[in-house]
Amino acid sequence: MNFTNLLVETRDRILYITINRESKLNALNKVTLAELHHAITNSFHDNTIGGLIITGAGQKAFVAGADISEFADFNTDEGRELAREGQSKVFDVIQNSEKPIIAAINGFALGGGLELAMACHIRVAATTAKMGLPEVSLGLIPGYGGTQRLSQLVGRGRALEMILTADMVSAAEAHRTGLVNHVTEPDMIMAKSEEILKKIISRSPYAVGCAIRAVNAAFIEGQNGYESEIAEFSNCFGSEDFKEGVAAFLEKRKAEFTGK
Repeated sequence: MNFTNLLVETRDRILYITINRESKLNALNKVTLAELHHAITNSFHDNTIGGLIITGAGQKAFVAGADISEFADFNTDEGRELAREGQSKVFDVIQNSEKPIIAAINGFALGGGLELAMACHIRVAATTAKMGLPEVSLGLIPGYGGTQRLSQLVGRGRALEMILTADMVSAAEAHRTGLVNHVTEPDMIMAKSEEILKKIISRSPYAVGCAIRAVNAAFIEGQNGYESEIAEFSNCFGSEDFKEGVAAFLEKRKAEFTGK
């Protein structure tokens, strides 16, 4: 598939997705969100892809928010549909992906950009990155899951302060509060993201998917995370990956997982 606003490349079992609207600071518009949905969901059916890295074009921005011009005249019903569609087709899809997805935050991650990064499983930020949810300065609130995911990552108090003040935080502060996993020099951000992802890809894909579902269950209303863990743990015993992993351990060799 040809994309208008994305650069997509696969190398060494990693799908690299670069949001390519540098002149617009890689702002998310309808076309970009639709293309993200297709690129990500298509990867789920490609056995040659073990994980994904999402980043932004250029050195200034990861994604500096949503494209405000597209929804400046929306009414309440249109606003509700905008948030619902974005969450269901992109942000929730990323969070619930059984393949690991890393956000390489190479610059400004604001509004929808930070929400995109927070939906990913792991975040690596450049030392120059700035992050924030500035929506209240526009008379809005985060609509792509930001209020929920930021609270889960940094706690209610810090989340409220970031959202209500609309202030940006540095990469160092984001790391201190748990918003990002790692901070690197700008020229090392992809290398660090690849290092983490290649390590994950070397593990059992079946178990990785089970682990992601079990962790996510802790944040699903009405779902008992401990019971989900028990269910996913038991499922592993019926997988080919478990048999191979145990055999490789006993035979002192490297496991050759199939993801089944």
